[in-house]
Amino acid sequence: MIAQLASNQSFRLGEDSLWRLFYWALIALVFAGAIWQRFRLPLDPIADPDTWGYLSPALRKLTGAEFGHTNGRNFAYPGFLFLLLRLFADFRAITITQHFLGLLAGAVFLLTWKRARIFVSNPRIGRVAHDLLGLAGAAIFLLQWQTIVFEKDIRPEGICAFVVSITFYLLIQFLACFFLKHRRTATVAYAIALAFTAIFLASIKPSFGLASLLVLSPIIALFGRSGWSWQKVWFSLGFVFSAAVLLLPEHFLSRNDEMSRTFLPTTLFVVHAELIRDQLANDLAKNVSLPYSRDRLERLYLALRTEIEKSRTARQYAYHSLGFDADFLMYDPNSIAVQARREFRGDVAALCAFYRFYYGRIWEKRPLQVLAKVARQMQIFYLPYCRAYDPRISRKLGGEYQYSVVSLSDPICRKVWLGYPPAVDFMKRTEELARRELRFRQPLLLPLIPIAVLLMSISYSTSLAIALVLAVIVALTSGRWRRLRFIAALVVFSFSFNAACCLEVATIISLEIRRYMTVQMYSTLLAQLLGFWFILEFVVQMWECRRQRALQPTGAGDKP
Repeated sequence: MIAQLASNQSFRLGEDSLWRLFYWALIALVFAGAIWQRFRLPLDPIADPDTWGYLSPALRKLTGAEFGHTNGRNFAYPGFLFLLLRLFADFRAITITQHFLGLLAGAVFLLTWKRARIFVSNPRIGRVAHDLLGLAGAAIFLLQWQTIVFEKDIRPEGICAFVVSITFYLLIQFLACFFLKHRRTATVAYAIALAFTAIFLASIKPSFGLASLLVLSPIIALFGRSGWSWQKVWFSLGFVFSAAVLLLPEHFLSRNDEMSRTFLPTTLFVVHAELIRDQLANDLAKNVSLPYSRDRLERLYLALRTEIEKSRTARQYAYHSLGFDADFLMYDPNSIAVQARREFRGDVAALCAFYRFYYGRIWEKRPLQVLAKVARQMQIFYLPYCRAYDPRISRKLGGEYQYSVVSLSDPICRKVWLGYPPAVDFMKRTEELARRELRFRQPLLLPLIPIAVLLMSISYSTSLAIALVLAVIVALTSGRWRRLRFIAALVVFSFSFNAACCLEVATIISLEIRRYMTVQMYSTLLAQLLGFWFILEFVVQMWECRRQRALQPTGAGDKP
């Protein structure tokens, strides 16, 4: 008997060793493919019109001027570029570093997935199936073209996936240590690290601002735990320090950048221009008493009405969901933003106050119409398929490099980068690449990747709806589904992260700007896989319960 048990145990250990060897071999193949796909492409990064706002502070500092704000961009990503160029004096270091961080994000995906297993007691889905599901998610993230091309851009999107991956890993570690393990020191350490990364994420990409607040919300439970006084003190000190390190430099650097004050109010005004136009017309018709003179409001109303109509003919295919081109209203040399500034005689504070006043007024007077606009924008992300994924199998890079040359050839940009030899070399290489027919193609040996991305995009809304329904069932039935309550909460929280990102963008601007959706690919993929795992656990347990009831003798459960 003892010999038989030892033999069985030895067999299981052999199976485990064989599986671990196979699993690590698969990981090695995925990462080898990811490295090959990244480094077979030209290593020179890609620029666009927004790039100068991120690159200019670094180049100014490297050519002897002061590091400062440009075009309202936060200092964090420009500081990242400055450090890379200072250390390596080569623009290819930007792409190499961002590729390396992308690979790290894939590794953190696997760590996060493995750690999430702690939230299901007595899991019905075996470790092999669980590991394969996580590895499939990491492969999709690492091998899909949009991740790789994002890492080539001189934009914060190039490092967002890495920061989001660290944020989710720290969140899961905090939840495990606080709610399951009750480890005080580890809880505080992970909470402080989570606070830092959440603030940093919102700094490099403000569209994650609301989602970052959501990520920090579970830490509130720490302050409700009795007997953890010192832990609360240490976390508070760590949070204040993190906020000071990331927010104080931004506060001081932005004081000399006018766009830091005007960008958000102007965006709110031009994106909601039709609603504001209608509200101005209503206020003028009813002769409502407002802080602004009737003559001024009439001039602004007529100008806004005219410019909205002009924007429709200027770019007919921009912002379908809005019905007009908000960029035209904001950036055209003679459009409403310029006319409004003249109306207020260059008084930036008064102009921004007017923009905020009428944005608040449409919320007060036309809340249903504003909510309808938000709902239309949210729908862009979720229906008919999830647009965080891009299932295309190729992308032209020659055109991207042509766009880079055009974006950095403005006389103002050229005057700065001509003074920095590595930038001159970069522009020469970019001009050469722009003349080549470069294209990123998904390798024919990996046809499953674009197919998997397509299936994920189509099934996202369905998996979200099913997971939410099952989470409600778990929450309302405390006994039968008790073992799934933690994973259900984690799944809802993960899906809510994407919803918070979309809600912020939908409220302020428009999700028709595709990068606001595709930058969420990592968090979308992780949430969807967690949801799929939760659904599988629920279905398997339900099948087991039905099987047990079917095997019970008739009347076995009746009382005598």
